[in-house]
Amino acid sequence: MRNLEDELFPSTPGKVKIERAHAISRQFHRCFASTSTMFLWALFLIALTASYLSFQSFVDTSSKYFHASWGGMHWERQIRNSAQPRRQNGYSVLVTGASGFVGSHVSLALRRRGDGVVGLDNFNSYYDPSLKKARKALLSSHSIFIVEGDINDSRLLAKLFDVVPFTHVLHLAAQAGVRYAIENPASYVHSNIAGLVTLLEACKSADPQPAIVWASSSSVYGLNDKVPFSELDRTDQPASLYAATKKAGEEITHTYNHIYGLSITGLRFFTVYGPWGRPDMAYFSFTRNILQGKPITVYRGKDHVDLARDFTYIDDIVKGCLGALDTAEKSTGTGGKKRRPAQYRIYNLGNTSPVTVPNLVAILERHLKVKAKKNVVEMPGNGDVPFTHANISLARAELGYKPTTNLETGLKKFVKWYLSYYGYNPRGVRNL
Repeated sequence: MRNLEDELFPSTPGKVKIERAHAISRQFHRCFASTSTMFLWALFLIALTASYLSFQSFVDTSSKYFHASWGGMHWERQIRNSAQPRRQNGYSVLVTGASGFVGSHVSLALRRRGDGVVGLDNFNSYYDPSLKKARKALLSSHSIFIVEGDINDSRLLAKLFDVVPFTHVLHLAAQAGVRYAIENPASYVHSNIAGLVTLLEACKSADPQPAIVWASSSSVYGLNDKVPFSELDRTDQPASLYAATKKAGEEITHTYNHIYGLSITGLRFFTVYGPWGRPDMAYFSFTRNILQGKPITVYRGKDHVDLARDFTYIDDIVKGCLGALDTAEKSTGTGGKKRRPAQYRIYNLGNTSPVTVPNLVAILERHLKVKAKKNVVEMPGNGDVPFTHANISLARAELGYKPTTNLETGLKKFVKWYLSYYGYNPRGVRNL
């Protein structure tokens, strides 16, 4: 009992207070020690989590870097070497859509005369990418480096302008074709409008700003019935979404010229054809189907009027592009700000000799020595126009542009290339 009393009621005065104080102190220290330990563990776990996330971010970034199709010291060295001019006062030209039809031809022409060329192409599947890869191989054999990327990639464009102070940009990348817009309209806005703006943003921020030459289209004349088409004619009635995006491009480039001092030249191409052409073009698909014994569809306009096009051979278009580059003045902006007005121009590049589609087919039949199976139908309302005819007096006067290849000669060269590229034996085709 005493022991119990001593524990409950100690005989020494103040003892209970001291022991209670010690007990409370011990409990406080235990609690504090426990709280401190938990706090330290929490800090440790937070640090561990942060380290893991940082490491994961590093791994992801590294993975993206190592798997990217561009970047790195070797890549930059290739860019600089390709962009280096081989002639005195030569240009350093960034060619977008370089593995395309016109882009590959102009890139080769620039390289052959000693200019530096770097190509950019996304190798999309609008038509057979293997043809684009073959053009790329041809360019590579002439020491032209092609970057695989999209003009909507602002980081890529900024990097290219950081690596090379391009003197000129030849912008030929675009979503082409009139009828395809019915199937995939968004692709036209993505490439022809958004892509153009992304490129112009990169150009206006570049130091130095490059002079820009870009491909518009004869399609901007739309429903205009005044012939031949002149640069001063109306272009506010587009007949297709493709034409509308090209017209929008002309307005957008004018805006960047006005605000930022970019030197800009737009070229309205008229039905370009020739070796290494686009498989979606009529002359190309006609050739394929004629050789395969398949029928071709020949459209006819209202009142049974034959459609006519101002077919322009690729070599003539190349001369026009070079003329535009050679006469382009320097941009006048710096740091994204215009110092004074800059050059702004638009030219027609055509042949000035429209040919009807039935005459086109007849020429192909002669060169292929095969009779075409024709289905003649009324032209559907898909955005095509009944005729095109270029007035090239302005380009002739200011660019020295003078086309020299008629359709007969041009198609003969195309057929020779086609038979060789696709492995046809001319002797094996039957006579008419």
